Amino acid sequence: MRHGVNLLNFGSGTTPESLVRQATDARDLGFTFAMISDHIAVTPDVHEVYPAPFYDQFLLAAHLAGRVPGLALGTTITVIPYRHPLHTARLAANLDQLTGGNFVLGAGVGWSAAEYRTLGIPFEERGAITDEYLSAIRAAWTEDPCSFEGRYVSFDSVRTAPAAASSPHVPVWVGGDSPAALRRAARLGEAWHPFRPTLAALRRQLPRLAEEAERAGRPAPRFAPRIQLALGSVPDTEDRPLGHGSLDQIRADVATLAELGAAHVLFDTYPGDPAARGSAEDDRRVLELLADKVLTSP
Repeated sequence: MRHGVNLLNFGSGTTPESLVRQATDARDLGFTFAMISDHIAVTPDVHEVYPAPFYDQFLLAAHLAGRVPGLALGTTITVIPYRHPLHTARLAANLDQLTGGNFVLGAGVGWSAAEYRTLGIPFEERGAITDEYLSAIRAAWTEDPCSFEGRYVSFDSVRTAPAAASSPHVPVWVGGDSPAALRRAARLGEAWHPFRPTLAALRRQLPRLAEEAERAGRPAPRFAPRIQLALGSVPDTEDRPLGHGSLDQIRADVATLAELGAAHVLFDTYPGDPAARGSAEDDRRVLELLADKVLTSP
């Protein structure tokens, strides 16, 4: 199992220097990958949760690729309808080249209706758009020239080089935990990437994921959850978000995820509320505890 860190690319005090420090700290503590979140239009509802300044995930990944060698990079997640699929395909393939085949495209539908309206994209059709755009992105990675005909996007004989360094293409981790997200992961992803899962939910969802993959005629995708860290006293039930609790509970959570087949685990220090967010030093101390007391323990 590989362990990674969600880089906090937003909020007061976030600078290019602090972002490089986050990534360098993660690598030096023994984490092997880092992932970056996505917003284009920081509307009031987005600002309440992920306040500006907000650094673009693809530009930041390119910046870090040249400054923090040895750390794989990815997105958690890219809101697929926000960009033309040819643009997303090229950004991801370029980054895969720049990182020597160490880039992951996390893919999802997003949640902000206001951000969708601002960008002129129908929020109610976000699932269908995501499915079609992912199909177009995968086609662009494997065909050159590439043609595609769909309801939301069409193009003909577009050159798509450079191809990704990964073979046969950039791996896609599909986010979300709805039935539609599980179907999307089974049909269009190399991994399923849920956020803040509980053990009770995983026991229901992983068998459904395997069923959807069988229905699609594909192998079951890998399992790569994003775990929100919250140290404290939490009742130990199957409805407890994994990553919430004592170090002993989190150590047991990591072992359980390995037993369930997780290939990667992404750890997230952000509490979900900017008012509750600690300092960069607080985040580092949490990751140090995790690396020292959880991930290196027998």
